[in-house]
Amino acid sequence: MTLAPDLPVLAATDAATYAEWFACLAEPTRVRLLHTVATAPGGVTVGELTEALGISQSTCSHHVRKLADVGFVRLRREKTATIVTINAACCTGFPQAADAVMGLLAPRPCCPSGLPADVTVRAMTDEDWDDVLRVYGEGIDTGIATFDTTTPSRDTLDTLDTHWLPGHRWVALLDDGVVGWAAAAPVSTKDHYAGVAETSVYVDAQYRGRGVGKALLHKQVTAADRDGLWTLQTTVFTENRPGIALHHAAGYRTVGVRERIAERDGTWHDTVLLERRTERS
Repeated sequence: MTLAPDLPVLAATDAATYAEWFACLAEPTRVRLLHTVATAPGGVTVGELTEALGISQSTCSHHVRKLADVGFVRLRREKTATIVTINAACCTGFPQAADAVMGLLAPRPCCPSGLPADVTVRAMTDEDWDDVLRVYGEGIDTGIATFDTTTPSRDTLDTLDTHWLPGHRWVALLDDGVVGWAAAAPVSTKDHYAGVAETSVYVDAQYRGRGVGKALLHKQVTAADRDGLWTLQTTVFTENRPGIALHHAAGYRTVGVRERIAERDGTWHDTVLLERRTERS
């Protein structure tokens, strides 16, 4: 007898709830109605919905009631009019249901596995700055690593150095040479953001695909967990698919896409916002 693999299974009660939500939206008119209500912050009357969608009052009332029964919208009476407002909870609950079904809420890896045996990661020192500058410049040359177009000066990096979190600056070594670096900086000076950091990882052009970035991220995230940083975040150009995959392997999740967030060399670019949270947070 062959035992079934230990596969993740969605709870039956959750599956039933999500199926009800999806079934409710399996009708295009309801999708259009829900969109219109969601984009009307103060609410909208059934009469206004009827006119906006070009449907009959009875059809509109029927579909609004179906949306209300599931909980997507709230209804209230004002004199002779029925006001339809979005249920704020569904704005969070429905996307999370889709994420749960598609496995995006499944447990994430602690950190990258399969680390290269020939790469060593140690704390960055002042003597490493020339190599850090060189590797950063190679990242700029790719056109999809940073919005910077010129390599910062040594003085600029030294200024940034004082901003980087102590104990969260790393270099990767291969054959005794620096082939990459990683650092984490606080996102705010406010106390309640003390455990949130913005991370960066850069790899020497000659050694990409050798696991250098994987080794750096492993050190970065394990040190962050050790020191109580509860959230790491980073932004990656949408074109940089290897960089996105690398961060996913380190337990990051995609939060969203920031469209046309900044311009480089006359071209507007989108970036992916990625976030990693510790199991304790």
